[in-house]
Amino acid sequence: MSYEFDAVVVGSGPNGLAAAIALQQKGLSVKILEAKPTIGGGMRSMPLTLPGFIHDVCSAVHPMGVYSPFFEALPLQEYGLEWVYPEFALAHPFADGKAAVLAGSLTETAQSLGIDGEAYIRFMEPLINSWDNIGKDLLGPLKIPSHPFDAAKFGVSAVSSAVGLANRKFKDQYAKGLLAGLAAHSVRPLDHKVTSAIGLVLAVVGHKLGWPFPKGGTQSLADALASYFLAIGGRIETNHRVKSFRELEFAKVKLFDLTPQQLLNMGDLRFPSLYEMQLKNYRYGPGIFKVDYALSEPVPFKAEACSKAGTVHIGGTIEEIAEAEKSVWEGQHPEKPFILFSQHSMFDATRAPEGKHTGWAYCHVPAGSTVDMTAAIEKRIEVFAPGFRDVVMERHVMNTQDLQIYNPNYIRGDITGGVTDMWQLFTRPAVRVSPYTTPLSDVYICSSSTPPGAGVHGLCGFYAAQRVAKDHFGIKLTL
Repeated sequence: MSYEFDAVVVGSGPNGLAAAIALQQKGLSVKILEAKPTIGGGMRSMPLTLPGFIHDVCSAVHPMGVYSPFFEALPLQEYGLEWVYPEFALAHPFADGKAAVLAGSLTETAQSLGIDGEAYIRFMEPLINSWDNIGKDLLGPLKIPSHPFDAAKFGVSAVSSAVGLANRKFKDQYAKGLLAGLAAHSVRPLDHKVTSAIGLVLAVVGHKLGWPFPKGGTQSLADALASYFLAIGGRIETNHRVKSFRELEFAKVKLFDLTPQQLLNMGDLRFPSLYEMQLKNYRYGPGIFKVDYALSEPVPFKAEACSKAGTVHIGGTIEEIAEAEKSVWEGQHPEKPFILFSQHSMFDATRAPEGKHTGWAYCHVPAGSTVDMTAAIEKRIEVFAPGFRDVVMERHVMNTQDLQIYNPNYIRGDITGGVTDMWQLFTRPAVRVSPYTTPLSDVYICSSSTPPGAGVHGLCGFYAAQRVAKDHFGIKLTL
């Protein structure tokens, strides 16, 4: 049977774009279908508040984007991508007016951690030194590591709960709070196993490379990927929401940058009962409530270090963060939510009119929540930045339902593509020899519901493309 294209990719998030590029680079013919008027998935920027203020609708800061061995190999700078690096990757303020920081320098980070400074260096330095040996193995499908000893050393800490690890390694609130905020990116209670893993990866990458973001907005990364894909012969069709599997018969192989629930709802797509049951049992996690701000001036943080950081974790002590994340997991809305706050305009003047600023903030909430968390978020920010409300000119809010309407991959507000725990870390979305395959030989999954999971890195897409290239075209793809 002849096909118009070798492969079609449904969805143009970072993983869909990565899968399409990886295959197109090998001389295959690939088409991307995107439901929205613009490409990008979670990588879009818009004037959500007032004219001249550019906000990232979903993802905003990309430590894994700059680390990604796949993105790094692409000539994206030639297609308009410019990374912005704040002085500090991260600041974590405390009620006493001090802040812990995640800096490129281990010494500078240690200086912000008081009595735990030396302990932090002793703990993190070996992980940083071994990262080049283990990073690719950790951020991919389950396999025998190429450097087993280094992987085992990382694994001893990574499998721990964040609370357990922090209490074993550190004595004071600053280092414990810093680790807790990093681990909270797992969107799981911090006393659960493996919550340390994501936090440690983010810390190591922050020390080695920083936590940058694209100049002009996250859309710049999406546009650069799409422009490169088109330049090497790829095709993109926007405003095409795929409702039936039969729409894709023009391509030999179909790759879906979609989550399991969406695949189950796809018309004319039927899987064997066992696999279908696994997809139905796939677990999604809590959602987020997001606020974008147009600000008249910079956020008045008490801790000076916060004004030098692209990202600020507003959560206080490890106990406060752990309580907030536990309550969300139990279906409650925390009185003191853990907040991820980004302030792009402090380092990128293209984001706001001269003299004005933007703010990007979200907190975790129960899946499907429609509760307005604006007041709770701003009350919490005011603890560390008194007078914050006075600099707010305009707000734009999105609850979990708004997020799913905007991006159907965010099921009930879950931006991670599904729970990342010990079971679903490598088996997402089902138990198979390769998680990117399905029982249908021409259907593959390349979304964040496959390893290595959430993050703007494109690696889910690359590894899915790697499997497609091997299975159908006898081509070997390597990083």
